[in-house]
Amino acid sequence: MAVQENKKMDQALSNLLSRQNYLVVQGNDLARSLGNLTKLEHKVLDFCFSFVKKEDEQDMVYQTKVIDLIHHLGLNASGRNYQRIVKAFKALNENTAIYLQIQKPSGDKGILMTSLFDRIALFESGSIEFRFSRDVAPFIFKLKDHFYSFKLAELSRVRSKYTLTLMKLWNANSQGKLTNAKIQGTLEEWEHWFLGSDKSGHPKKMSAGIFKRDVLKKALNEIDRMYPDVTVYITTKKKGVRVIGYTIDIIRVQTTLTI
Repeated sequence: MAVQENKKMDQALSNLLSRQNYLVVQGNDLARSLGNLTKLEHKVLDFCFSFVKKEDEQDMVYQTKVIDLIHHLGLNASGRNYQRIVKAFKALNENTAIYLQIQKPSGDKGILMTSLFDRIALFESGSIEFRFSRDVAPFIFKLKDHFYSFKLAELSRVRSKYTLTLMKLWNANSQGKLTNAKIQGTLEEWEHWFLGSDKSGHPKKMSAGIFKRDVLKKALNEIDRMYPDVTVYITTKKKGVRVIGYTIDIIRVQTTLTI
């Protein structure tokens, strides 16, 4: 009976893993797992990540002010923009579920359901305090140390959420060096990375032609404008007439350029 129960539980966990958008195995997976965020939420999260130093402890509480974030984003200090920042933090608290594969010393494997933030505190004085989940913090430190080499000012001037996603994929696939990179995935994986998932954990869908035109090419065009020394190519993978995936090649001519 115990063996049968183990098989049933193993199948249940496998089914959960197959549907979830935020399964994190290593640092660069975290860069791929934020497809549900809006452009503003991406930028607020980038601002939060910018506080992290590799020597930080896992229970570090970071402090900032709403006005500093507003200025960073190039916004005016209106009541409406204060509300936008508060709503962005609320969305980050609600939309960054993280699923981690874990294993006990006995060998018993499982899934830890947690979230990116352990706490976010907003005060009427305009101050903000936040702390990342202790379970997720090591992945954030790794992401910051190895894969998150874009400067904060550089990320703040990006116009499209899709460009932010592509920049992070580029960073992860070049091991944080921002040199040549090849990003490959099935159509479902690309949709997962750029569009996020529905409430059931399934990637949001878009027709392949519209996805390529309105998502991938939009991101590639902005990368091309931002980085004159970079050439980007997109290759469509097909099975018959059906699109099954894409490969994006990013080639940097001047790899010694400091950004």
